[in-house]
Amino acid sequence: MKAVIIGAGMGGMSAAIALAQLGVETHVYERVTENKPVGAAISVWSNGVKCLNYLGLAEETAALGGIVDTMSYLEGYTGATMCRFSMRPLIDEVGQRPYPIARAELQSMLMNHYGMDRINFGMKMVDVEDGPDAATATFADGTTVTADVVIGADGANSITREYVLGAPVTRRYAGYVNVNGLVAVDDTIGPATEWTTYVAEGQRVSVMPVAEDRFYFFFDIRGEPAGVGGDIQAELRRHFAGWAPGVQRLIDTLDPATTNRVPIFDLDPFHTWVKGRIAVLGDAAHNTTPDIGQGGCSAMEDAIALQWAIRDHPGDVRTALQIYQASRSQRAADLVLRARRRCDVTHAKDPDATADWYAELRKEDGSNIIRGIVGNIMGGPLTQPQRP
Repeated sequence: MKAVIIGAGMGGMSAAIALAQLGVETHVYERVTENKPVGAAISVWSNGVKCLNYLGLAEETAALGGIVDTMSYLEGYTGATMCRFSMRPLIDEVGQRPYPIARAELQSMLMNHYGMDRINFGMKMVDVEDGPDAATATFADGTTVTADVVIGADGANSITREYVLGAPVTRRYAGYVNVNGLVAVDDTIGPATEWTTYVAEGQRVSVMPVAEDRFYFFFDIRGEPAGVGGDIQAELRRHFAGWAPGVQRLIDTLDPATTNRVPIFDLDPFHTWVKGRIAVLGDAAHNTTPDIGQGGCSAMEDAIALQWAIRDHPGDVRTALQIYQASRSQRAADLVLRARRRCDVTHAKDPDATADWYAELRKEDGSNIIRGIVGNIMGGPLTQPQRP
């Protein structure tokens, strides 16, 4: 069997590795000419870590991951602790520590494991079409490639998705811009082994550890994307004026040249992921906000589910893809909608609901938050009570 994967992001590379494990002939095509991930880091929750472990990357993942022993919420203006709790109950319940990981390093790990020289860079797909005996992808330089299956892991603005659905779809702006990057660990901002989040007025400032004594940081700024531009430190000082000393220290410390501005969008869930020999995966199938940290993890789950479907139906690609779709679309849709609900509360779409959440945080012992995180983690191919 020959498989073409469009996109060398986390989902595409996970799919390529997973299918190669079966002995499938895989070919990866990526439109960019070099590895430039959007965003500084990613929260790889326990379900995503289990996927990476399954793909043979357990040691590498642990080496890149930051150690998060505790989690805390602080009042944005005063810096007072609203709650702080251990992550140990979560780790014990799901059987795997989560790891925040620098996005470029995670991407490089996946690419190197698959084989960097096996990835076709600078290949922008402009068309894809199913046929009776093969599917065909066409690229901007005029080249075409045929395969038994084409997997569109081509991101939030997926061309493959348009073909599968028969029409383009419009993404929904979630109402905030995420500003993120990496800085050296600094205990005046937050403890070195803690995920620390400052909250106030529907905005967040957060730091979490990644490898090599660094924090991944992000600021959530409410409003339209056009309102966040120019001098990023000046913008952050304006949007977070009067916030706690730890927040001001973070703004002073960050490097504007390596800081990202990312307007946040998501996509209404849909359940048609497959058309004949062509399927979507990752953001192409379930573009989500990062509010529960499951976007990348869900893409990795897609890859494992795809592998299992093809493993169980090696001579019938169309049936395998339908089984892949049935196993994933509802789970992914649920996560998109959970993230959307969390986004709305976190970012004060209803100010009263957000005020109620802040009041709950001041009484929180961690059990409710951990219960919610566990609910997000459980339900994928490697977190079911029994694997097929």
